[in-house]
Amino acid sequence: MAHWHDVNVNLAPGEHTVLTLGEFSILLVNTGGDFYAVENICPHDGGELDGGTIDNTTVTCPRHGACFSLKNGAVLKPPAFEDIGSFPVRTHDGRLQVYDEPREP
Repeated sequence: MAHWHDVNVNLAPGEHTVLTLGEFSILLVNTGGDFYAVENICPHDGGELDGGTIDNTTVTCPRHGACFSLKNGAVLKPPAFEDIGSFPVRTHDGRLQVYDEPREP
């Protein structure tokens, strides 16, 4: 059963971190006060996305340049052709929380 998990990190705008929730490695990004959470693994070759370029609401894989939306995990540029999972993020009672199950595409 999926749950909301408190995230005990302080991310300033432009910062990011990697969380592990269950079987997922999740990239959590603060873009100007909006928080996004996506899978941290590029489906093209399994590389981690957290070392890539984060620009506004996109992340680019550092290995081969595949680009993904932080809003919904959609692939925006090959060589990847599969979307990555995106996870709901909310603030509840003053606490930042991430849901441990990806959204339906």
